[in-house]
Amino acid sequence: MEPPEDTLRRLREAFRAGRTRPAEFRAAQLEGLGRFLRDNKQLLQDALAQDLRKSAFESDISELIPCQNELDLALRNLSTWMKDEPVASNLLTKLSSAFIRKEPFGLVLIITPWNFPVNLTLVPLVGALAAGNCVVLKPSEISKGTEKVLAKVLPQYLDESCFAVVLGGPQETEWLLENKFDYIFFTGSPRVGKIIMAAAAKHLTPVTLELGGKSPCYVDDNCDPQTVANRVTWFRYFNAGQTCVAPDYVLCSPEMQEQLLPALQDAITRFYGDDPRCSPDFGRIISEKHFQRLQGLLGCGRVAVGGQSDARERYIAPTVLVDVQETEPVMQEEIFGPILPIVNVRSLDEAIDFINRREKPLALYAFSNSSQVVDQMLERTSSGSFGGNEGFMFLTLPSLPLGGIGNSGMGRYHGKFSFDTFSHHRACLLSPSGLEKLSEIRYPPYTNRTQQLITWALSSRSCTLL
Repeated sequence: MEPPEDTLRRLREAFRAGRTRPAEFRAAQLEGLGRFLRDNKQLLQDALAQDLRKSAFESDISELIPCQNELDLALRNLSTWMKDEPVASNLLTKLSSAFIRKEPFGLVLIITPWNFPVNLTLVPLVGALAAGNCVVLKPSEISKGTEKVLAKVLPQYLDESCFAVVLGGPQETEWLLENKFDYIFFTGSPRVGKIIMAAAAKHLTPVTLELGGKSPCYVDDNCDPQTVANRVTWFRYFNAGQTCVAPDYVLCSPEMQEQLLPALQDAITRFYGDDPRCSPDFGRIISEKHFQRLQGLLGCGRVAVGGQSDARERYIAPTVLVDVQETEPVMQEEIFGPILPIVNVRSLDEAIDFINRREKPLALYAFSNSSQVVDQMLERTSSGSFGGNEGFMFLTLPSLPLGGIGNSGMGRYHGKFSFDTFSHHRACLLSPSGLEKLSEIRYPPYTNRTQQLITWALSSRSCTLL
């Protein structure tokens, strides 16, 4: 492998030479990425099974299909997205051409996590390539099987003068961050997000931070407990709970908790059987370190459902905790595992106050038969995404952006939002070189009449009249 310094130099030179700018080159790179997905479907499924014990079907619906959908959307719309975007002008610029040009930033660094190691790597990559950037990809070293495929196989499908994969752990990431990039895209924890942002600040590099946090789930008394349990069970325990937008805790009344617990147990049994350890649809914890962390969280509150674990398999059963205190560790950190605490509140107002006292979450969910309750939760809280009587199905819509707010991140991507994120929106105004006589009104000395004309020409009313 070439030294990392030479890799960065090679990519910068390719960008300066304009290699990535033509639409034909961008489309060719996206088509190569599509071939990578199709040719190596089994290889990627095997890697995901090795890393997280994902079933082939779960790998398809949560990793491979979303990536292919993003690719198809970008290829269909690339020429439209790249077009200059005309904007309104005023009277003084009526003979000029005003537009926004979407330009690539240059050399982009994408740092990706381990929990959805294909999806959360390739979806931002689609946006970066479509926007015409050169890319350094740093996959997670924790999902070793997928990292190996991305490092050894993916570069064969892309132009290596404009794309590179850098391997390693925190030390290698730290070295990368010491270098100047034109844009950094990071998916991970708020703790590491602060490190990324501090490093980027040294070079005034813009960043997108896709972080996490504790996503609340409010369950109103006016709802069907089994319907709620079915939906919450699937979204909480999907990927063994290792999902950044999974419901991280439930807020409900003590009366609803009594109805919800047997409904959750029923849903878990129907989905994963009497012993979820034997279910082909229930995954495993990514590493021993994360298993031990989750094992510690099982000691919070009281186990009402599940609680079993097996260190040899890094298995933790779908678990529900009750009698949980707000000060306990399970309510202080993002769980990122198959554990669901229930915290009691007496009213919608108390639930909203509980949520608003904490950091703004990446996602927020509300379940109720009353549209007014759902609307109140939407209106009076803030989060990256919101689901009313639904979980994270918003992730299946490229028409909706994914992104956090405050502690849960900054920036957004998916679909055209990815293209826009990796594009510099350049303000352009092209005026004719002649017709100077028409421009003289702008120059001093200003008479009362020219002052009035210029003021009127710059006003929004003149734009409307014209």
